[in-house]
Amino acid sequence: MDSPVPPRRADSRPRRRDRHGRGMRGPIAPPQVPLAISRAEAFDDLVRDSVTRLERHWPQLAGVEFAVQEVPRSDNGEVREGDDAVPLGRVTEGVGERPDRVIVFRRPVEIRSRTRDERALLVHEVVVEQVAELLGLAPESVDPRYGQD
Repeated sequence: MDSPVPPRRADSRPRRRDRHGRGMRGPIAPPQVPLAISRAEAFDDLVRDSVTRLERHWPQLAGVEFAVQEVPRSDNGEVREGDDAVPLGRVTEGVGERPDRVIVFRRPVEIRSRTRDERALLVHEVVVEQVAELLGLAPESVDPRYGQD
C-alpha cells in the first residue's frame, strides 16, 4: 500500500509553530511599565536624576564622572578591616587624564531603604555628601534641602 500523502495547505508558505493561532508572544510588560526596568537600571536612573539636579547649580560637576558600583570592595581600600559601617558612596580624585569620580554603592543603599521614595532620597543624600566632600563644602551648601526630607 502507498503511504498517505499529507494534505497540502491552500497557501504554500512554510508553517511556523503558532500555538492555538495566537501569534508570537509579546513581552511580559510594555516598556513604559516599571516591571520592564531592572532594579539596577532604576537605581542608575535615580543617580542620574540626582546628578542632573545638582549640575544645574554646580556647573563644575560637568567634568566629574558619576558611577554606580554594586558593593564596595575590600581589595582596594573601599572597606577597611574593623569598620562596622559599610560605605554608601566614595569619591576618588582624578589623576592625570582621569577625571574626579563619585561612586554610589547600589546594594548598601537598597538594603537601607524600603520604598522607591526612600531610595531616591537616600541616593540624593549620598550623592550630595560625596559632591560636598569633592568640593570641600558642607552638604547643606551643596543642596540647601539636604537632611530636611
